[in-house]
Amino acid sequence: MTMTGTALIYDEEMTKYKLLWVDPACKIEVPERLTVSHEALVKNGLADRCVSIPVREATDADILLVHSEEYLEAVKKTPYMTLEDLKEFTLQYGDVYFHPNIYHCAKLAAGAALQLVDGVMTGKVRNGMALVRPPGHHSMRSAANGFCVFNNVAIAARYAKQKYGVQRVLIVDWDIHHGQGVQYCFEDDPSVLYFSWHRYEHQKFWPQLRESDYDSVGKEKGIGFNINVPWNKVGMENGDYLSVFCHILLPVAYEFRPDLVLVCAGFDSAIGDPEGEMCATPDVFAHLTHLLMNLAGGKLCAVLEGGYNLTSLAQSVCQTVQTLLGDPVPRPTNLNSPCISALESLQCVRSAHKAYWSCLKHAADLPTSISTKCIKLATEEEKTGKGEEEKGAEEKVWPEPPKRVTPPVRCALVLPDDVACPDGCERFSSSEDLDPLSASKLRESFFKDGNDSAALTTLSNLIALTEKMEKNEICSGLALVCDVTMAMTSVVQHVTAFPSKRILVVCVGEGNVPSHIAKDRETLVVQIGSVEAEEQSCKYYIPVCLKKGCSDSSGFMQAVFGFLLPLGYEYDPSLVVLVRMPDSGVCDSMWQHLIGLLQSFALGHTLVLMQEEDKPCVGLTASSLLGHPVSSLEQLQSPLTEDVEAIERLRHRLQADWKLLQTTAPETGRSDKH
Repeated sequence: MTMTGTALIYDEEMTKYKLLWVDPACKIEVPERLTVSHEALVKNGLADRCVSIPVREATDADILLVHSEEYLEAVKKTPYMTLEDLKEFTLQYGDVYFHPNIYHCAKLAAGAALQLVDGVMTGKVRNGMALVRPPGHHSMRSAANGFCVFNNVAIAARYAKQKYGVQRVLIVDWDIHHGQGVQYCFEDDPSVLYFSWHRYEHQKFWPQLRESDYDSVGKEKGIGFNINVPWNKVGMENGDYLSVFCHILLPVAYEFRPDLVLVCAGFDSAIGDPEGEMCATPDVFAHLTHLLMNLAGGKLCAVLEGGYNLTSLAQSVCQTVQTLLGDPVPRPTNLNSPCISALESLQCVRSAHKAYWSCLKHAADLPTSISTKCIKLATEEEKTGKGEEEKGAEEKVWPEPPKRVTPPVRCALVLPDDVACPDGCERFSSSEDLDPLSASKLRESFFKDGNDSAALTTLSNLIALTEKMEKNEICSGLALVCDVTMAMTSVVQHVTAFPSKRILVVCVGEGNVPSHIAKDRETLVVQIGSVEAEEQSCKYYIPVCLKKGCSDSSGFMQAVFGFLLPLGYEYDPSLVVLVRMPDSGVCDSMWQHLIGLLQSFALGHTLVLMQEEDKPCVGLTASSLLGHPVSSLEQLQSPLTEDVEAIERLRHRLQADWKLLQTTAPETGRSDKH
């Protein structure tokens, strides 16, 4: 049975505490953070589409999975304290405040995370989000910290392991602060992979911990299972975030093979946030969410952490929930090449972890120097000396994220009459004849020696299908054809006849790809196979040659994460054409993961072309096009040395043209954009 539904967990009770005294560090943690997020979900019709799950209080036993008994007993006394007692109690912790109702709210916040885990692990829902206060990822075994009382996500991870026997948990912390509480909880535990990116500025930014840097990789049995990506400058953009996902998180996560994904969903990493000072727009969270959704069979739980600009917070929450609901992700915006500082961090992290992960063993060594260490950081006096006018001038303005419209038909199929149409899909047959000019072009190109009416009808249907996709009446399509090369060529010729249309063609397996298909700016062709192609000067035809072709999962996924995803993001196509060549050798689960990942592009407009003998793959292909979760890949082995070397040669040749392929910082001389 396919799990469906997205849970939304929210209770207004968690808005009923606030700061009762003057504290400049804590004044941004306000009840409105929760109300604006929930109101935006209601206003956009997203709350109604979710499965509402009630909140419960975490029990003492739940809280003691992570926290000490002494700390829990101390927090239990706070509802009975006077204002002066609360102030005094707060002083023993860092950047946090207490209120008579905060113990109750903290139990609800942790309990909401556990309710979400229950819903996902029992199959009641596929995934979900918990809107909670107080946040959790800074709180430690015996200490409140950074607005956090109980560590909601850490408790949820331990609970999932204890109650459901979950073997491996991935925690992705995209909040802009380092979740040191989560790190401390699991740094010696190889069953929990903790990933965090965070504003660091070489330990100048809160919480100013040495162990938040890239070389804190875990301890004892947990060494290698703690990944810290420090942002050493502010102003990081969508391209910086996506580069880290493509070149670090996704390869490692797929090698780790989690049974459950928990997200510390802090949106202080979005544009306009006074804490993060980053420039990533809210729509990037749609992409980050989508890229995680095929891990762990789709079992993903997002739990709110930070986010202090009420506009970008609400927008980012909506982007995340809408993606969890399965709506097509928006076209990526503002995708610039990663800046030097981001590339330095990327290179440092990959180098620090190359000893622990097969997918990174080829990573470059540490940079010889870190450019941002040479930059004179402003003194505290300079920082506090800014006038109000200057502060106001720095406020970021960004457009509202584009409205995401799901086409009425999710997946349409062009099939021979003897092939059944899978559930949830529509069989497609154009009711209108192809216009005479297009029909004559098809005959001239493909049927000079005769009139194969059946093949001509199939190609006509294919072209009509792409036109429906272009109008957003159909999201994705699948066609079984007698000749995939002919079908691919006809689709490309038709679509690129219109200005400003860009096609990403992905060919899996061996087969002749006509050289004229790859055109500057109009068509980007990436072919993954085992046949060594001639050295090409064309940046729009990229052959990735693997020794065992597509049958080697580790080499194939290396090519997908390190090449295909970065190229797709930078190219930003309006249509993706995925071609399964005859005898491609690609295994079913890898094929399904590829389809899921490619739906990051072109508003999900993906057209899959397969030979008629690939009939057995129609059901699983359609399932992925419909957005259903897929099973985890088998354990990925270390990629072959020859494949790594071939991929790195290709990267070296292409990264001047395709900036998102970069995984190392330039040694000298390039100015930084931030």
